[in-house]
Amino acid sequence: MAQDAVQEAEKDACRQHRWRVEGMDCPGCAGKIRGALERLEGVEDVRVSVMQGSLALYLDAGRTAPEAVESLVERLGYGVRRQTAAAGGVAEASAEAGCCAGNDPDQHQARDHGDGASPAAGAPAPRRWYATVKGRQALATGAALGVATLLRLTVGAELAHWAFLAACLIGLAPVARRAVTAARLGMPFTIEMLMTLAAGGALIIGAAEEAAMVVLLFAIGEILEGVAADRARSGIRALADLVPGEARLETAAGETRTVDASRLAVGQVVVVRPGDRIPADGTILAGRSSIDESPVTGESVPRARGEGDEVFAGSINHDAVLRLRVSRPQEDNTIARIIRLVEEAQEARAPTERFIDRFSRVYMPVVVGLAVLVAVVPPLALGGAWGEWTYRALALLLIGCPCALVISVPASIASSLSSGARHGLLLKGGAVMEAAARTEAVAFDKTGTLTEGRPRVTDVVPAGDDVAVQDVLALAASLERDASHPLALAVLEHAESLGVAPGIVTEARAVPGQGVEGAIEGRRAFVGAPRHAAARGTLSEALGARLEALEAEGKTVIVALEDGVAVGAIALRDEPRRDAMAGVEALSALGVRSVMLTGDNDRTAAAIAGRLGIERRAELLPEGKVEAIRELARHERTMMIGDGINDAPALASAQVGVAMGSGTDVALETADGALLRNRVGDAAALIRLARATMANIRQNIAIALGLKGLFLVTTVLGITGLWLAILADTGATVLVTLNALRLLRFAPGSN
Repeated sequence: MAQDAVQEAEKDACRQHRWRVEGMDCPGCAGKIRGALERLEGVEDVRVSVMQGSLALYLDAGRTAPEAVESLVERLGYGVRRQTAAAGGVAEASAEAGCCAGNDPDQHQARDHGDGASPAAGAPAPRRWYATVKGRQALATGAALGVATLLRLTVGAELAHWAFLAACLIGLAPVARRAVTAARLGMPFTIEMLMTLAAGGALIIGAAEEAAMVVLLFAIGEILEGVAADRARSGIRALADLVPGEARLETAAGETRTVDASRLAVGQVVVVRPGDRIPADGTILAGRSSIDESPVTGESVPRARGEGDEVFAGSINHDAVLRLRVSRPQEDNTIARIIRLVEEAQEARAPTERFIDRFSRVYMPVVVGLAVLVAVVPPLALGGAWGEWTYRALALLLIGCPCALVISVPASIASSLSSGARHGLLLKGGAVMEAAARTEAVAFDKTGTLTEGRPRVTDVVPAGDDVAVQDVLALAASLERDASHPLALAVLEHAESLGVAPGIVTEARAVPGQGVEGAIEGRRAFVGAPRHAAARGTLSEALGARLEALEAEGKTVIVALEDGVAVGAIALRDEPRRDAMAGVEALSALGVRSVMLTGDNDRTAAAIAGRLGIERRAELLPEGKVEAIRELARHERTMMIGDGINDAPALASAQVGVAMGSGTDVALETADGALLRNRVGDAAALIRLARATMANIRQNIAIALGLKGLFLVTTVLGITGLWLAILADTGATVLVTLNALRLLRFAPGSN
C-alpha cells in the first residue's frame, strides 16, 4: 500500500506542470486563460495567479501536450515560460521520481515571448514597460500615428488617411487576433472584442484618424495596468528578497564555507555573523544576540535570543556570532509561507468581487446589444443618419469596456494584503477582509493573548503543617512533567529552580478543561483548578479561604490532591501584555466591543478584566468558549483572537478567527489571519486596514460606474466621440488603479 501511494504521488508529480505567464494585469486576464485551458482535453485543476504571474495545472500529456498549452496561452496574447527545476521545484521533483522526461529542463528550453519573469520564488521580476510586448506595440502604434499626423500637416489629407489606417492596423492586429482566439474558445464578449468592433467599425465608416487614436489610447491603458499590477507585486518581491542568497555552512571538521542558501537542508548548522541576515529558520545552538525580526513580524524593537530559541529567515543578527541548526527547508521557511499566504489570499476573491464578476458577464452582452440598438433604431424609426448613429454605437462599445470595474476590487485587495504583510498583519483573502471590516465585537483568549503567556509561580501553599513546600511541588511537577501548557511549564521551572525532582507517574492522562490525573506509587493524584479539585476531594476551610484570597489578587491557582485529600496549592500570575490596555482602548475608539474568554476562575478573570476595562466570560471549558463565540455572533459580527493552538474550535466558530503568533505554523495556517507581532493593539490595526480597504473599494466602484454613466449619456447624445470614450475608459482604469495603490502606503498603526 505504501509503495502504491508513493507511485501515485510520483504520477501526480509527473502530471503537474507550471509556467510563468507574462502580461497578466487583472483578473480578467486570468479568467480568459483559465476558461480557454479548461476546454482542452486532459487538463485538470487549472490555477492562474495574477499576482504571482503563474499558471499551474494537471495535464494528461497523452491527450494534450504541454506545447499545446503554451501555444494557446500565446495566442491569447500572453508570454509563457516553462518553469524549470530552479524555478519551482516541479522538474526537480519529477527528475527524482524518474518518470517525467518531459519536464527535464535540458529537453525543454524556457520559452520567452514577452514580459520576462524571474524564475525566483514569488512574483516575477519587473521589466521596463518599453521592453514588454505591449510596450513595443504601443511605441510602434504611436510612431505610426505620429508619421500619419506629420503627413496630414505636410502632404495632405488623402495620403494621411492611408497612414492613419496603417497606424490603426498596426495596433489593432494583435488585439483582434486575441479577440478572435477568445471567441473561438467560447468567450466572445471580451474587452479585446469590444475594441476590435469599435476600431474596425470606425475604419469602415471612414474615421481612420479617430480609430488610430483609440487603439493607441487602449495600448497605453494596457501598459498602465501592467505597471500598476507590477507595483502591487512589489511587496511580494520585497519579502522574497529578505532571505540572503548565501549562507556560511559549518562542516563536519568545524570549518565554515559559503554555500547557496537555497540548498540548505534541515539539520545542517550555519554560522551567522553580526550584521548578517539569518539565512534559514532555525534553532540557536550557541550564542546570544539581539535579533531584528522586523522584516518578518514588523516588530521594530530587536529581541534578545539565545540558546534554544527559534529564529526566522530574513531576520538580522545584531551583536554576536550565532550557531544555529536549520529547522525548515527554504521552500517552507517563515517568509516563504507568508509569501504563499499573501499570494493565496490575493487569489481568494471577495464577495464584492464575485458579484462584480457576475455583473460584468451580463453587462458586456447588454452593452453590445444596446450599441446595436443605437446603431439601428434611430435610422430606421426616426430617419437618423446611419453614419452618425453607427459612430455613436461604436463609441458606446468603448464606454462599455468594464476594465475599471473589474479591477476595482482585486487591485484594492492586493495592495491591502501587501501593506498588511509589511506591518505583520495577515488576512487570508478578500472575503476575510470584508468580514473583518464589519467587525463589531472582538473576543480575546486570556492566556498568551491578553497576557504574556509566561506565568510565574508566586506562592506555594501547603495544606497543613505536616506538608512541605517541596512535597506540593513534587506532586504537581510529577503530573505536569509531560504537559506543554504554560501553567505546567511554570510549575516545572519553579520545581527545577528549587531542586525538586518529579517522580514517576503511571496511568497519567489529561482531563480536558480540568487538570491532570495519574498514579504515583499506587496513590491516585490530581492537579487542577480549585473547583474541580473540590469535586474530587476534600479542601479544608483554611485552605479554601487562602485560595480565595490568592484568586482575588488576580492569581491563577491549582490544587494538588492525593487520594482525594488536598496536599496543597500553587498560585501563579500571568501579567497582561504591556500594550493590552492600549489595544482595548483602540478597539473602543473604533466602536468595537472587547470581551475576554478564559477557562480561569472568575475572581482571577475579574482582576485581569478590571485592569484592562474589558468584559469577561470566565470558567469556560473549550466547548464553553465555542458556545460563547456563537452567542456573541448571533448578535454582533465577531472576531476571535487566540493563540492559534488551544483556541482552534473557537477561532473556527467566529466570523473571523485571528491567531497571535510570530510566524508559528499554527498562527500562519490555522485561522483566517494572524498578528505576527504579538501585539494586542494590532487587532485594531487589522480592523482599521480592513475598513480602509473596503472604503477604497467603494471609491473605486463609484469612480468606474460614475465615469461610465456620465460618458454613456454624452456619447448617446453625440457630445463625445470615439477618442474621448476610450480616454474615459482608460482614465477610469488609471484612476481606480492609482486609488488602490494608495493602500500600499497606508499605515494601519496600533494606537
